[in-house]
Amino acid sequence: MKKISLTLLLTIFIVCLATGNQKENTEKKAISLKEVSSFTYCCIRHKGPYTEIEQIIRQLMHTSQSQNIFPGGPLFGIYYNNPDEVTQEDLEWEIGFPVTPQVMPQAPLEKKQWNFTLVVSTFHIGPYEKTGETISKIFKWMEANGLVQSGPLLEKYLTMPTPDTKPEDLKSEIWIPCQKQKTL
Repeated sequence: MKKISLTLLLTIFIVCLATGNQKENTEKKAISLKEVSSFTYCCIRHKGPYTEIEQIIRQLMHTSQSQNIFPGGPLFGIYYNNPDEVTQEDLEWEIGFPVTPQVMPQAPLEKKQWNFTLVVSTFHIGPYEKTGETISKIFKWMEANGLVQSGPLLEKYLTMPTPDTKPEDLKSEIWIPCQKQKTL
């Protein structure tokens, strides 16, 4: 158990170092419309409560390392439904990271493509338990700007959580794919 945790932390640390020089200013939490590039990613899809995220991250890192598949960017979660609308057991989500298109993962890993290029984006700084507040602000901004959600929510984890990391120092970037609201 200790070896897996150390391996997981080292892998996440390497990913954070590789992506830590991003120019994005996470101190400003402005909401904006953003064009992003599509990308290939490797993930483990899961159905169940978010309390199982750490377990799935461990499984993803252990399995990807055993298959010689390494992250090409920060770890992220993709969330397909809303915890306010379904039971914890019915939550559908996946944890993954970007990879080169040539990667050929074996089960339980899946290779997928993110094809949503227009997203509403903002940064969340603070405990993951408060991410819902940031997401609510995004949806209010989208409504005020005539936008509707057109795909699953993506949350990129920009800070490596360690025993020394304070919850208020955690940083993530949230993307919600969108399109103009259709008028009748």
